[in-house]
Amino acid sequence: MKVSLPIYADELRQGMQERLKRIEGQVKGVARMVESQRPCLEVLQQLASVQAALKGLTKTVLRNYLERCATDAIRSGDAAVYDDLMEAIYKFAK
Repeated sequence: MKVSLPIYADELRQGMQERLKRIEGQVKGVARMVESQRPCLEVLQQLASVQAALKGLTKTVLRNYLERCATDAIRSGDAAVYDDLMEAIYKFAK
């Protein structure tokens, strides 16, 4: 599937990069918690926060995919885009 560039608008890309840096910090924090033998419930709470942050970022990328990549492919008449779209939806609808 051909995608017109840029895939991510500058503002969106910057926002995603900032979110990824925060998520990276959260993951490193969880690693420190495990290393320092923090109680399981505290670690689980932080893991839930990481998962929520990743889910939010996933929604952002999926929306961008629908608005830019899939839309461009549908307009081009590429029938394979429907399989890709269904795969993305099923993968993240769990």
